[in-house]
Amino acid sequence: MRACGRFLDWCDAVGIPHLDDIEPVHVSAHIELLGNELSAPTVKQHLAAVRMLFDWLVVGQIVPFNPAAAVRGPKHVVKVGKTPVLTGKEAADILESIDTTTLVGLRDRALISCMVYSFARVSAVVGMQVKDYFPKGKRYWFRLHEKGGKYHEVPCHHLAEEWMDRYLFTAAIRDDGGTPLFRSTRGRSGQLTDRGMSRQDVFSMIRRRARKAGIDAALCCHTFRATGITVFLDNGGELETAATIAAHESTRTTQLYDRREDDVKLEEVERIRLS
Repeated sequence: MRACGRFLDWCDAVGIPHLDDIEPVHVSAHIELLGNELSAPTVKQHLAAVRMLFDWLVVGQIVPFNPAAAVRGPKHVVKVGKTPVLTGKEAADILESIDTTTLVGLRDRALISCMVYSFARVSAVVGMQVKDYFPKGKRYWFRLHEKGGKYHEVPCHHLAEEWMDRYLFTAAIRDDGGTPLFRSTRGRSGQLTDRGMSRQDVFSMIRRRARKAGIDAALCCHTFRATGITVFLDNGGELETAATIAAHESTRTTQLYDRREDDVKLEEVERIRLS
């Protein structure tokens, strides 16, 4: 919304009064100007937003063609992701440090385990309903609605299944199929509400749990997705399988989360001895 609003404000400022008057050269000029202020990934995101807006307008027969379709954004190549990644032990330390004598602790452990063991994005996790944790055969599965409208099902790791069952039993919500799975709390009362957690709620919880476990890294919600993928690959998992679990269209995207070479680089750089 902000990207499209900025583009349309720019069009108004330079004297382009109607949507029909916007041409590829105008979109290209706007993108070039953005490159003087914003980073390449942000500029590419703005271009994608404008392109999607006009795709929608073309489908609605409001404009005859998409003027942003042929415009190319700045070149930006990323081979290693910037998401902070934990070691398997650090992730286990966070999970073990959670006080599971409380309902909130049980919820937090179940939520983090869901992200780690299913490689799920936080948006998919907070959007889950109770019915999205369901049995298939002898095991339970997670049903995830990922970005881009992807419908994705992942088998549940036995530890995540154990912790999910304990959370649902204690919260007494197993039969509330159409309600949020991971719920917010009512102040500091420790009581769950009927509303689902937001991504910001999860982010605050993760930072709080990491500090309690003695981990001072600048973690984010995506950390547990990247950690799960890295640990999976480090234990002999195949890249193609990791991409399938993570619902990636390409293994190149999955490789951004693979941080196994970080330790190798650290060992090699110590070979530089000046004395």
